[in-house]
Amino acid sequence: MLDQFARTPKKLLYGPLSRRLNVSPTKVSLAGFALGMFCVGCAAVGWYGAALGFWVGNRLLDGLDGEIAREHNRQTDLGGYIDIVCDFIVYTAVPIALTVAAPTPTLWLLLALLLGSFFVNAASLMYLAAILEKRGLGASFQGEKTSITMPPGIIEGAETVIFYTLFLVLPQHLTLLFLTMAVLVSLNIVSRLQWAYRHLGETL
Repeated sequence: MLDQFARTPKKLLYGPLSRRLNVSPTKVSLAGFALGMFCVGCAAVGWYGAALGFWVGNRLLDGLDGEIAREHNRQTDLGGYIDIVCDFIVYTAVPIALTVAAPTPTLWLLLALLLGSFFVNAASLMYLAAILEKRGLGASFQGEKTSITMPPGIIEGAETVIFYTLFLVLPQHLTLLFLTMAVLVSLNIVSRLQWAYRHLGETL
């Protein structure tokens, strides 16, 4: 929902740096992934301040890799694939680590709800993106510079970053935060089903 508004500030932030850094975007992705794993380790033992620092570093490098790829015409399908796999590993591991740090039966239940909503939402998003590519309506057709097109949703990249930052800043409120995000991601699934029904031109 907020991603479309974040594109211009992101370009202003990364533009000068990406023009100077003609390095492998995939190596930047892997460096970001390493920071994400340090975040997970710190979160699991309750070092929330350190975890937050590594999380910010992970997100900064995750934005930088794509800008470098586009700036130097080094976009590849493999690079995009590695980037999204690394992202989803970190997205999965961080809430697990936070639950390990302060486990309660309720929090484990809400973690299962959150990750379950993630799983269905990711399947919905990826399969829908594949259908749009198959129909020639994907990222290139839309004029997007990402690997795949992502139909709009309530919870997108920017909202995920905000929620995960709150997880690390306010770990005492994880129960409420997990529940809220799980509900919003579930609404995402419903909204994309509605989008697919309207735009794919088929009837049940």
